[in-house]
This record gives sequence, structure tokens and C-alpha cells, in this order.
Amino acid sequence: MRVGRVLIHGREVPVTVLPNGALRTSDGADIPKGEAVLLPPTSPSKIVCVGRNYVEHAKELGNAMPERPLLFLKAPSAVLAPGGRILLPEDSVQVEYEGEIALVVGRTCHRISDAQDPLACLAGVTPLNDVTARDLQRLDVQFTRAKSFDTFCPFGPWIETEPDWENLTVTTEVNGRRVQRARAAEMAFSIPALVRYVSRAMTLVPGDLIATGTPSGVGRLSPGDRVAVEVAGIRLENSVAHWPAS
Repeated sequence: MRVGRVLIHGREVPVTVLPNGALRTSDGADIPKGEAVLLPPTSPSKIVCVGRNYVEHAKELGNAMPERPLLFLKAPSAVLAPGGRILLPEDSVQVEYEGEIALVVGRTCHRISDAQDPLACLAGVTPLNDVTARDLQRLDVQFTRAKSFDTFCPFGPWIETEPDWENLTVTTEVNGRRVQRARAAEMAFSIPALVRYVSRAMTLVPGDLIATGTPSGVGRLSPGDRVAVEVAGIRLENSVAHWPAS
């Protein structure tokens, strides 16, 4: 099942996506897609990201694989709606896409034990683009600024609540050309291991995101580009433009 949020006549409404693509509200009303403005499916209190979780991506950036999950945060203010424009800031000359499988937290979780199932904490999965100012990432050493510019975290539009965990894949396209594709099975740290690890550092609450890392094939974005990330059959599409002159 797929769920999300849309804006209808200025009102935010939770919806379920029907098999025919129509949208249905909780009170049973059907809404044609053309009448709804897509919103990110959650408003995360935090966006926890995992670096270097695919061996080939670590290699392409010249980085060693970490011995344990490498965590960093993106600011919630970086969230961008599906269909919105990724804005390239004048501070950077090398902004890159990073398609990822994002885990959506469904219930409050804290210090998940080895005996507990981490997947029980999740509402499902959604595509996410961990847009990164690569030159600033190298300059700053830590990742906060490079990852957190406004519009640098598009995700959605839907949450797949019953994903095929064994066969999850992420695919990225730029201007219709495939540039990334990988299976979750190729991750250095599995999805259950990541959820457990993060929960032992911070309390996860409904709507939070865990971005599980990007595979190899990252590259630059330029004004006019269209970038799409697909996970579990859900397609996230955004355009790219320069940051407006101040």
C-alpha cells in the first residue's frame, strides 16, 4: 500500500494511492491526481543519513569503508517536495545527486535490542535524493553545510508500506539516462542493522527518515537538469535551477 500527503485547495490531506493511481482520503473520497499538489509524505524531525554504505561509492570518492555505520544529519529545512526545484547555491560549484532508499519511521523507537525486530519500527520506504555540495563537503570535512542547503532533500511522493525488503533497489536517472542502480542487498550495513544502530544513539519518532546511503554513479547537477530517483516502484522527480539572485 502507498500513502502520502497532498495539498487540495490549500488544505493538507493524507491520502492512499489506489491501484489505478487515483488518490483516496481517509473519509473515502477519491481525488484525481491532477487536482492535488504533491507534498513530502512526512515532516521529519530529523533526517539521519548513512555515508559510504556501498563499497563502489566509497571507492569512486577515494574513501575507505568505515568499520561501523557513518552517520550524519541533514537539516529538516532542506526538505523539498516532489516536483520542486533543486536550487544550486552560489557557494558551490559542484552540486551532485545521490539517489537513496529512505526508511520512514512509523513509531517511536529507542535503543532497539538484539531480540527486537527493527523493521517493526518502520512505516515503510520512499525514494530520497541526498543532494550534496561535494566541493564544500571536502572543504568543511564534516558534512552539515554541504548536505543541508534549502531544497537539498527531496523525497517522496509516497511511502510504500509493504516493501519487498529482500529485493529493494534504488535507481537514479538524470535527463532520462540511468546513472545509478543498486540493490539493498549490496549495502555494507543492512537495513535492520542501520535502524538498530541509529536507535541506540537517538530516539526515532514517527516521520523521521533514515537515508541508507547512495551507490556508485554520483555526478554533477546543472541548471535545466531533471533528476529522478525510484525505489519500490515510487518515482521522485525534480528539476534543477540556479539559486535566485538576492
